[in-house]
Amino acid sequence: MHFMRNVQLFVTNNVLQFKRKWLSLPLLLLFPVLLSGLVLFVILQFFINEEQAPVKVGIVDLDQSEETQLVSQLIEETPLSSFLELEGMEKQRANEMIEADELSTYIVIQQGFTENLYQGKSVDFPIIGNPNQPAQSQLVRELIDSVARHISAAQANILTINHYAKQLEIDGETRNDLLFENFKEYFFYTIGKDRIVNENQVNNAATSNPLNYYSLSLWFTFLTLWLFVIYNFLSKENTERLRQRMKLYGVTMLQQTIAKMIVTLTLTTFFSAIALFVFHTLLNWDLTIKDLGSILLISMLYGAQFLFILGFVDVCIFSHKLRLLTQSILSGLYLLISGAVIPTIYFPVSLQETLEYIAPVEALHWIQEIVLANRDYIDYFPLLLLTIASLFVFVGTALGKERLQE
Repeated sequence: MHFMRNVQLFVTNNVLQFKRKWLSLPLLLLFPVLLSGLVLFVILQFFINEEQAPVKVGIVDLDQSEETQLVSQLIEETPLSSFLELEGMEKQRANEMIEADELSTYIVIQQGFTENLYQGKSVDFPIIGNPNQPAQSQLVRELIDSVARHISAAQANILTINHYAKQLEIDGETRNDLLFENFKEYFFYTIGKDRIVNENQVNNAATSNPLNYYSLSLWFTFLTLWLFVIYNFLSKENTERLRQRMKLYGVTMLQQTIAKMIVTLTLTTFFSAIALFVFHTLLNWDLTIKDLGSILLISMLYGAQFLFILGFVDVCIFSHKLRLLTQSILSGLYLLISGAVIPTIYFPVSLQETLEYIAPVEALHWIQEIVLANRDYIDYFPLLLLTIASLFVFVGTALGKERLQE
């Protein structure tokens, strides 16, 4: 009871301290906004490139058969083709565009392609590149090599079917229709398989949805810096004489620190809620009241864990300047490893697996899942466990130090 009465006394004192210095409060809140905005603006220049024009590639079909139309479709559906602008054209026009530097390269589907395909003869695709754009021509070559491997596999199936079809009493036209159907089925399977693989690729939210991703990162940065700034705003250097007098009245450093944490977490949650509402309104996030509540609950757990770490530094380091420096470094590390400054997908894979068990990474991950992926289920347990563990470390260290000083 005496412990909580002292905590309440210091909470009231910290609130009065804010009221006495209300003129400096706007600067206190705007400093993290300006600092984080400047840093994230610099980071965005490295990770968000301007949209570049696709590579223009021509397709010259000299065979003009149904099979070559399927080949053209396969080229257009190849994953690399997302960087290309493909257009069918005549050979003369393709050469003119190459000379005018309006075309990077063009692919030729030679005459007799279908006949060679069914007879087992090798088929190739000559590529005429633009000497002024060698890198683009190399990209197209990689695409065609992929297509050629698919055609070789399809040709092996066709030759096998053709071999057994000749042993049956089937006329040539029916046999050719059978081969063509098999050719189509194989190509449709190939195209569909590639689409399934593309749908399961790892999604980099930093590039696929940069506006929302970096807005969340900016909000998370505000949250962390407000925790750090407000906590240190309430911290003051007490003389040894004053500390001794407080001990006589039963006041401990643990009680003062917990009071600072309560006020800091309350004010930061209030300001973070306002900032979250502003982002939600400006960017039209599809969030419900439950989603906003979940984000604020995650931010409170993260904020409590972060404050326990700052309190641990307060207890362990006596010098005010060294304590402030250590807490500043820890705040920077929290922001760096969380993914708010540099997306965690750019970290080494081994490091990514380790970072999954750190509070800022866990907190920002679930916040991103709510906003970017519309996730309904949230696993609070890991973050809650980290917060409780930090509380035990902080309280245990503070009690142990007070006993040593008695």
